[in-house]
Amino acid sequence: MYHLTQETEKDWWEVEALYDLCFAPGREALSSYRLRDGVDPVARLSLVARDDAGIMAGAIRYWPVVICGKHGSHDALLLGPVAVHPTRQGEGLGGHLIRESLLVAQDLGGQRVMLVGDASYYARFGFSRLDGVEMPPPTNPDRVLAYRLQDGGWAGVTGKVTRVTSAPDAPA
Repeated sequence: MYHLTQETEKDWWEVEALYDLCFAPGREALSSYRLRDGVDPVARLSLVARDDAGIMAGAIRYWPVVICGKHGSHDALLLGPVAVHPTRQGEGLGGHLIRESLLVAQDLGGQRVMLVGDASYYARFGFSRLDGVEMPPPTNPDRVLAYRLQDGGWAGVTGKVTRVTSAPDAPA
């Protein structure tokens, strides 16, 4: 059994170590990290999963971003990274983190979530390709995916994804 809790300041380095373990060296060079640099994750959506012994098994974070286009700017949530310790993979924990965090984001009034990832994996959670929204290069546009938290959440949203200076307490 896993227990999901909001990530705390005490968890930060343990989560970072998990991300280092699960992702290739140089993960912070990816374009999505440029949107996170100097920005706090959305605290209420950044979750950790621990087993009954208190050992961290997984983590997920969300970041505020802004999509700026010719029809104005729109707040969005950038999901990622999500990671599960290699010894716990295949148990459905990553999916549990994604589903539960999306429910929290919806309850908090969020409109839209995006990520950069494998469409065949994230489609099972309701993500689909996001056209008209540009991540910083060199991001493959086929890997830019969207999830609608509210009806019409992505209607008319186009433009370039940019960073914000601080995370709100709740999604806009």
